[in-house]
Amino acid sequence: MRVADTIGRFIDFFYFKPFQKIFSREIFRYAACGGTNMVLDLVWYFVIYHFVVAERYIDLGFVVMSPHVASLIVVFPITFFTGFWLNRNVAFQATQLGSVHQLWRYALSVVGSLLLNYVCLKFFVEVCGIWPTPAKAVTTAVSVVYSYLAGRYFTFRKSA
Repeated sequence: MRVADTIGRFIDFFYFKPFQKIFSREIFRYAACGGTNMVLDLVWYFVIYHFVVAERYIDLGFVVMSPHVASLIVVFPITFFTGFWLNRNVAFQATQLGSVHQLWRYALSVVGSLLLNYVCLKFFVEVCGIWPTPAKAVTTAVSVVYSYLAGRYFTFRKSA
């Protein structure tokens, strides 16, 4: 049995009546994969920030990088690829597109998500005057909807 099948069965174990009435299996799997990747991101960030970068500034000669930015740069590729793998093999299994083609599409959707986060935060905080934390919460909700739609209908779409 493949690892992806095992993960999918584990997620499906928690897909019972209340969730079945609200979400499709695909959306439930997407939420579980996204939530798992988010937790992995936080754990990796904590480990890298405290134990690898060790809360120190990194002098690259041409620029000095703050510890939080250095940690983000180290963690981003890890969670980028785990997110891609989980979405491709667990959440959106029915896709027929090649993995390299999907990887490029996934990269585009991630860039779109980053831009959407930036624009929404700027709009909510600077134009609407909403406090940063509630603005981030609303921005995250918008970004999650965008990410699901991009994954479902662009990155991992089913062939016609």
